[in-house]
Amino acid sequence: MGKISPSILSADFSRLGEEIKAIEEAGADYIHIDVMDGHFVPNITIGPLIVKAAKKVTKLPLDVHLMISDPDRYLDDFIEAGSDILTVHAETCPHLNRTITYIKEKGVKAGVSLNPSTSLSSLDYILEFVDMVLIMSVNPGFGGQKFIENTIQKIELLRILIDKNNFDIELNVDGGINTDNIEKIAKAGANVFVSGSGIFNTEDYKKTITLMKDLINKANQMMA
Repeated sequence: MGKISPSILSADFSRLGEEIKAIEEAGADYIHIDVMDGHFVPNITIGPLIVKAAKKVTKLPLDVHLMISDPDRYLDDFIEAGSDILTVHAETCPHLNRTITYIKEKGVKAGVSLNPSTSLSSLDYILEFVDMVLIMSVNPGFGGQKFIENTIQKIELLRILIDKNNFDIELNVDGGINTDNIEKIAKAGANVFVSGSGIFNTEDYKKTITLMKDLINKANQMMA
């Protein structure tokens, strides 16, 4: 069963609490929170205070994606703010095993994200320890970008790797996902789908999320 994780990066921040409640009522499974520092990625977004505020208005798990340099400095801040899943980038963690272990010791699910050009080999000695892998299907930093097509092969290869080892890991994809391409991404093996503008730029969140889930189910039935 696929899960939809709307990225609030594309929400109307002047009424963020209402937007979060709206996507929860529309059938979202996670709330995806993109944290950017203007250093690792060319944009600055939000910090722990927004995570803490979001925690007050939703019962959905907060899927917090740290697109920041030196994330170890801020792990405690985001954990204390209420993150349920905390994803760091392999490119920013020189001691990735230590970082993942620390997050899990704090009772939070731990994820690793890979940029589009980062090889799956970066996961060789960490995959068995993580709860989620997030494949970036755009270069991180901005919402509304176009899906990078060769990411499909990367998703397929990761799905084979996860299944071969019987790992209990969610395969998350983030970037350029909408109702036009979510079915093929599901066919490739993803089971969590981050979508920002693909949801928030539509008039009816519930209709969009329902259609996305129908397309995911269609893909899953074809593979069964």
